[in-house]
Formats: sequence, structure tokens, C-alpha cells
Amino acid sequence: MSLEAAIERLHAASRVAVLTGAGISAESGIPTFRDAQTGLWAQYNPEDLASPAAYATDAKLVWDWYAWRYELCANASPNAAHEKLAALERRTPEFLLVTQNVDGLHARAGSERMVELHGDIMQARCESCQTRFMLEAGFEIPPHCPICGTRARPNVVWFGEALPRRELERAQQAFQTCEVALVIGTSGVVEPAASLGRIAKNRGAFLIELNPLETPLSGFADASIRAGAVAGLGLLGL
Repeated sequence: MSLEAAIERLHAASRVAVLTGAGISAESGIPTFRDAQTGLWAQYNPEDLASPAAYATDAKLVWDWYAWRYELCANASPNAAHEKLAALERRTPEFLLVTQNVDGLHARAGSERMVELHGDIMQARCESCQTRFMLEAGFEIPPHCPICGTRARPNVVWFGEALPRRELERAQQAFQTCEVALVIGTSGVVEPAASLGRIAKNRGAFLIELNPLETPLSGFADASIRAGAVAGLGLLGL
């Protein structure tokens, strides 16, 4: 399918669902989850730090790592791709942005109709009352709940944990009913998010993929554009 067809379908659609992965934030200087292991943290596998077992064994070590990642994200800025998607949302009657990223850049760019499937690294969640609260620069390690004083954990989904049911159902509903599905900067292998594009395609949506590399989704897409997020959205006239 031609780029022109993708542009026409995207700009005419009144129901759009978008999925973003690490590739969109790489252009803001945020390394991918596994590429971020440098310096002191190079000796660890991410899986050894992002799990309930790791937290139960050494909560301070896990929080030290998340504090380091928090600083990476806090010091980054939304790029043009984040901003283009926020603008697309404002002019699309039915729209949902689903992101696998935890960096908060979509929200900072102005996205509102959004599902953060894997949580938000800029927040903590109370281990007792489940209150979520924003972390401030230089926060204590570990942080404690402002409501009940109990220790809090990062508000992210760890290995071995299920995605939040309400958010996943909202994402699936959007991709089941959209006219155009746009999948940007994701490897297409992490389930269940990886299935969203195929769900949309199977329900008759026009599927557009933006990724510099071929992915398992590429063969299903109506248009698979080999470009980064900023360049690819520009090619689509956004």
C-alpha cells in the first residue's frame, strides 16, 4: 500500500488508536530498557532489578536503580513526535494513545486520552493503601506514602506482574473499533501490547507501522514505513 494511501486514510479517520514503544523516546535521548545499563548498573540484568523478587530481596537496590532512571526521564524533553501525536489527538473525535513507555513524555507533550500500560516512573505507589503520588527530584529512598506513611514502590509493571486490567481492556477496545491503527517504535514482541496492531487489522482497520527496522508486525501492516518516529510522522503529514 502506498504512503499516499496511508496519509489519506489517517487524515480522514475519525477513530484512531496509537501504540508507542521505546523508539519514540529514543529520539529524546532516553535509552531503551536494556540499553540503559551503563556504569554501575552494567553488572545487572534489567530483569534482576525489575521484579517483585528483586524488590523483596533488596528494595533499596531496586529504588536506587529507579532513581537513576527517574533522573534520565526527568531530564529529557518531549520530542516532535510526542507533540505531533498530541496534536493528532486534539483534532480526532475518537482517539486513544496507548504507550508501553513509563517516561511520562507523552503527558508532558499534552496527550490526555492516553493509557500508560506499564505505569509511570515519575510516580510511586503505596504498598499498603495503593495511593499513587508524584515523585519530586531528590526524593528519599525509599519514598513513603503521604497518606499512611507506608513504604512505596515504583508505579510500574514489573516482570512477572500482570498489566492493569482496566487499562488493558481500554486499549483493546480502542484497537478493536478504530479506523486507523498507528504503531510507532515498538519491537512487536512484548505481549499483550504486541497483539494490538493485529487486533485492529483483523477488525478491518488500516494499520500503519513506523519503525526503522522490520518487526513481526510489518507483514500485517497496510503501510510499514522504515523511519524513526519524528521523520515517519512527518512523512504522514503530521
